[in-house]
Amino acid sequence: MFRPTLLASILFACFSLAPVGHHVIAEEQPLYGFSAQSSQSERQWEEKLRAIPNPENLRAYMQRLSAHPHHVGSPYDKDNAEWILGKFKEFGLDAHIEQFDVLFPTPKERAVELVEGGPELVAKLQEPALQVDPTSGQQSEQLPTYNAYSIDGDVTAPLVYVNYGVPEDYERLERMGVSVKGKIVIARYYHSWRGIKPKVAAEHGAVGCLIFSDPHEDGFFQGETFPTGPYRPPDGVQRGSVADMPFYPGDPLTPGVGATKDAKRLKVEQAPTITKIPVLPISHADAQPLLAALSGRVAPAEWRGGLGITYHVGPGPAKVHLKVKSNWDIKPVYDVIGKIPGSTFPDEWVIRGNHHDG
Repeated sequence: MFRPTLLASILFACFSLAPVGHHVIAEEQPLYGFSAQSSQSERQWEEKLRAIPNPENLRAYMQRLSAHPHHVGSPYDKDNAEWILGKFKEFGLDAHIEQFDVLFPTPKERAVELVEGGPELVAKLQEPALQVDPTSGQQSEQLPTYNAYSIDGDVTAPLVYVNYGVPEDYERLERMGVSVKGKIVIARYYHSWRGIKPKVAAEHGAVGCLIFSDPHEDGFFQGETFPTGPYRPPDGVQRGSVADMPFYPGDPLTPGVGATKDAKRLKVEQAPTITKIPVLPISHADAQPLLAALSGRVAPAEWRGGLGITYHVGPGPAKVHLKVKSNWDIKPVYDVIGKIPGSTFPDEWVIRGNHHDG
């Protein structure tokens, strides 16, 4: 058996044999993948690069990019792309814009209502404008709160709370004797990507899905909320796609190819990455009365969030009406491409990307 004392003796012997006064300083060691000479050059370039970012520039750029809603297909998204193109060229890059045309649904009807189990309630599904944030008042330009790539649907069913809505939560529900078949589930954000929640719910027979931001993860439980602090306020809603991106990413209608104007497209009803059940995100202010209307088993301790209620799993007596109907339009996206030609291996590419839409 290899003993720790033997390992210590070996390490002591190795260090004892190192010449005194010839310790290798970490900064002088060659970088992984670099020779000693190229490491020195690389460190010099990194030092120059670290000196470039300017907080004042970054603040100004972010304010410029976010001054108006800039979702896919919006006028300001195109304006931003053209501004970024100008900046890239100003920086000396070989740059151009490439347009793609992608499926981008936007909602025209949304509803979440408590129809049984308590006083009838219609969820606000809206974030209020705040005086401290002028962009929050641009209601005519903004998209409403929704999850992109939710299928259309109009369902009314008992509600079940499924914690984070990940596979192990459904295993726990099964041990508790609770089924979500034919039910609408309500899950809290975090502990998985949001698109996993409706996917797993549908696999277990649910007919609809609500996702809310519990203050335990994103709200007053963590610290001060906006505008005093960085955490989500009571009416704040996390938007975002719920497409089945693990299956394949990108435009749902053109799997495996670029969404050019002449690309062959699937029909919307054929696209496998669109959810199988309707989904809406809601705030914890809208979620609280729905959760409070649930009875049945008290939720396990680790399922309890930061709301001032007893978390029950359900089902019953709460019954919820959920409706989602979208405009299924093709919208242009503008990819700003900047190139820095390589000198040693010009035919090999390193690709770095980010999205400027929001």
